[in-house]
Amino acid sequence: MKNDNEKNSGQSPDNSLELDEEEQGISRRKFLGTAALVGLSGAGLSVGLSSCGKGEDKGAAPAAPAQPSAEVHPGQLDEYYGFWSGGHSGEVRIMGIPSGREIKRVPVFNPDAMSGWGVTNESRAILGTNKDGSLRYTTGDTHHVHGSYKDGTYDGKYFWVNDKIHSRIARMRGDTMETDKITELPNVQGFHGIFPDKRDPVKPEVNYTTRVFCGSEFRLPQPNNGTNMDDTDAYYSLFTCVDAETMEVRWQCKVDGNMDLVATSYDGKLAASNQYNTEKGVVYANMMSAERDSCVFFNIERIEAAVAAGKVSKIPGSDVPIVDGTRAANADPKTAVTCYVPIPKSPHGVNASPDGKYFVCSGKLSPTASVIELERVLHWFEGHTKEPRDAVVAEPEIGLGPLHTAFDNRGSAYTTLFLDSQIVKWNIDAAIKAYAGDKNVKVVEDRIDVHYQPGHLNASMNETKEADGKWLVIGCKFSKDRYLPVGPLHPENEQTIDISGEKMRLVHETSVWPEPHDFIIVKRDKIKTRQVYNMDEFPLAVKDINGSKIERQGNKVTIHLTSVAPAFGLSEFRVKKGDEVTIILTNHDKVEDLGHGFAIPKYNINFIVNPQETKSVTFVADKPGVYWCYCTHFCHALHLEMRSRLMVSP
Repeated sequence: MKNDNEKNSGQSPDNSLELDEEEQGISRRKFLGTAALVGLSGAGLSVGLSSCGKGEDKGAAPAAPAQPSAEVHPGQLDEYYGFWSGGHSGEVRIMGIPSGREIKRVPVFNPDAMSGWGVTNESRAILGTNKDGSLRYTTGDTHHVHGSYKDGTYDGKYFWVNDKIHSRIARMRGDTMETDKITELPNVQGFHGIFPDKRDPVKPEVNYTTRVFCGSEFRLPQPNNGTNMDDTDAYYSLFTCVDAETMEVRWQCKVDGNMDLVATSYDGKLAASNQYNTEKGVVYANMMSAERDSCVFFNIERIEAAVAAGKVSKIPGSDVPIVDGTRAANADPKTAVTCYVPIPKSPHGVNASPDGKYFVCSGKLSPTASVIELERVLHWFEGHTKEPRDAVVAEPEIGLGPLHTAFDNRGSAYTTLFLDSQIVKWNIDAAIKAYAGDKNVKVVEDRIDVHYQPGHLNASMNETKEADGKWLVIGCKFSKDRYLPVGPLHPENEQTIDISGEKMRLVHETSVWPEPHDFIIVKRDKIKTRQVYNMDEFPLAVKDINGSKIERQGNKVTIHLTSVAPAFGLSEFRVKKGDEVTIILTNHDKVEDLGHGFAIPKYNINFIVNPQETKSVTFVADKPGVYWCYCTHFCHALHLEMRSRLMVSP
């Protein structure tokens, strides 16, 4: 018979066979987990095993009729926005939650043929170009999306996302949900973890995001110019602080080992990054021998004081001030800028509890989740605590392959178990009591199977003071048999779980194009979008509806063009072969959702101009002939007639 999870998902594990959970679901899950363990053991690794994931009730309780449904009826709106990374597509995806409907794909680091991102002059200026005018990069790898804060919760103003490949950070405006700035971080590679601060600790009256913190995974020789590549002991990583408004790099902090993800405290005093490969290995076999790695904490106020006092160094060729955060330079807690808290083993992820008291950091090669009390970290910095490890107040065994943790508003944590293909729900206070010696408390509250090998998860309003404990979404790295086969590249699988009751309940799943990573779930009332632009914001705008014209200066031709459905302001524009042509297009329509496209055949040009928006493109007219420019975005009953002619004379 099917278990409750399979009933709720609407699918049987196998369309041709009706096997029960014991015969099929667990056997397949056992195979997946065993295969992963064999791979680890084949590399000579020591993996901590726990029986806590076995022998307990892993299924969800029967659904109560009063529990919410993920269904959002036609014409109704979702309760939350979901902001998803797009992985190596280089984009950000916006979803409706709980329905799981994809609403928009925001091009960030990826050229986009639909919108013209990477084609228009404005987008190319943000993406960055080489001296010959070509795009500096055409690939990206987005992992973590996070929003700006005010008073400890999302304010909807900005969203940031990283590019792991080229060490770039991009900012997306919350009102237009479009990328407005991109900064390439100097001196780092493998930029992975990212998190904005929740308030400014140096200015207590400032209770909103002023900085974004960025961790780097890959240790590098410095300067990385090919002169010192073989001295791997001298490689190091840098933690980077970026100004939230200017998007300029403010400072960097040198650390031992590498860094993975990032978390920040609600009082603005601390940021942290979990660390694996504290062994400083440069080959696979040397990266996982230590039984404990670290979660490194950064004392933001002390770092910024050191920068202000000039207690910094600089890498040749870079003007960014660097503070020394290595262990050797920070032995005295009273002057230290960093604190390295030992965590078993190869931790993957660090997350802040909504009450502001704890960070949870899980060792992916240990069956444990470590609860770090932030007050004790601050006590270490003040010299009141002898060992950084004393900041760990709980370390429950929760299952195999723990990765990331989310929270509700009732004191429970939810952690992905990659090897067990489960989400485990556990109680933080109970874990602290058990760690202190109380053997009568129940730490693990529930488990639920997911399909398969879960990675990132997030709960509604997670890591804000308004975490509401309604929905949990989990991204699974493998879909296996969940969807129609589409060739060797499978989709990934994302599942929505109702966490409003004592038992978790799987209510929805959907396929997603690979490979998304992290995401956040934000109440829709936090986001205030604009439906129509303000024409005054665009310096090149053709403000006069009758102002379409052609200007020539030598071989440079500028075409000032308007659009009002269903016509462009000029029916034709004539240029000569070899002319450098710039087309400036302003959409004069004021109606919501009435955008126009503009495409030129054979010239690789297509872009969209939204109501009251202006965009421009520049190209060389190197092909004589007639080229019909047409509107690519449906706008009017006479949409097909909305055309103009580019006439290129020999």
